[in-house]
Amino acid sequence: MTEKTLPFTQAQLAAIAAQVPTPFHIYDEAAMRKNARAFYDAFKWVPGGFINFYAVKALPNPHVLAALKAEGLGGDCSSLAELKLCKAVGITGDKIVFTSNDTPDYEYQAAAELGAIINLDDVSHIDFLEKSLGGKLPAMVCFRYNPGKLKEGNAIIGKPEDAKYGFTREQLFEGYRLLVQKGVKRFGLHTMVASNELNPDYFVETAQMLFDLVVELNRELGIKFEFLNLGGGIGIPYKPEQTAVDLASVGKKIEEAYNKTIVANGLGPIRIAMECGRMITGPYGYLVSTVLHKKATYKNYVGLDACMANLMRPGMYGSYHHITVPGKEGGVRKVYDVTGSLCENNDKFAIDREIADPAIGDLVVIHDTGAHGHAMGFNYNGKLRSAEVLWQGNGQWKQIRRAETLADHFATLDYPGLA
Repeated sequence: MTEKTLPFTQAQLAAIAAQVPTPFHIYDEAAMRKNARAFYDAFKWVPGGFINFYAVKALPNPHVLAALKAEGLGGDCSSLAELKLCKAVGITGDKIVFTSNDTPDYEYQAAAELGAIINLDDVSHIDFLEKSLGGKLPAMVCFRYNPGKLKEGNAIIGKPEDAKYGFTREQLFEGYRLLVQKGVKRFGLHTMVASNELNPDYFVETAQMLFDLVVELNRELGIKFEFLNLGGGIGIPYKPEQTAVDLASVGKKIEEAYNKTIVANGLGPIRIAMECGRMITGPYGYLVSTVLHKKATYKNYVGLDACMANLMRPGMYGSYHHITVPGKEGGVRKVYDVTGSLCENNDKFAIDREIADPAIGDLVVIHDTGAHGHAMGFNYNGKLRSAEVLWQGNGQWKQIRRAETLADHFATLDYPGLA
């Protein structure tokens, strides 16, 4: 079970809303930092030091990235914008892993200029990368492995064999053989086969799969690996009845697998990394909104000033996000559809959900929006993306992104009368 609480009081939240109009996302900095430290503590056994490359796409705000950098995290990037965000906060060199697909040459060039670990998605990308970098490959090259039917995926990322990502097993051997022929002497290996997974054994099994593959590649090609990225995908308990992954237990079991396979075969030391984003920041973000309307037709509705443009996951995936009405937690409860104002019927944060019965004008808090929340926003229907706030505790906070304006929205249109 996971208790769904808030790090701020109703009065503190109302004070912020008086200065930053709703809707806005607010992130608990202290909780994110504490969680990052616990993650690192679970993998303190890793030779050469563990690193989690925070998935920048989850919450691409430099203020958050700077806080995570201070806790030792790197950046997992898949675009030029994400590379620039990392550079801006001082995450460079091998603190960045660049994993992308259908990648233009200028993005590979930008990653190489920052000294990032470049993780290729397809065997044909070896030659493309070489040409992009003027005929010379980086000192170390990493490949993304797609195990196909050898490994089950999950609901969000789908079956590995249906995914557009990564090398097949046969292509891995072909690719590393080609790298050896081209003179590359430093090698990395990566996989990412699930998202928002709460079964801790899944991550141990994934690690064992890569460890076994390292042994096979060494035996056939004579190469040794210095870098293994076990991917991300550690989920969070969105529902109160769910339980968070026990990081300490996962770390211990992966250590046992590492010793049994890598150390026993004389293939260490290998630096172990992961690329979790959701697990680091997801539980510590909240979407704050105001009740605009209440409607009773065939069902009862609570209409918010937030919409799917502020949080896409419920409408896109049917995902559960807990809802709190601050100050009314112990009061009357009623079943509602909680909706936004987008002209789409899937613009609902909850369907047939029993919540504390709010009044018009009340603040409503939607939990667990610290990953893939604001980042997945859009402007359909002319909706404007919201502000972001960093909660620093003891009533202290700062706005780390202002809300968009109509001027922002129309800025790329060259037409008289729009400003």
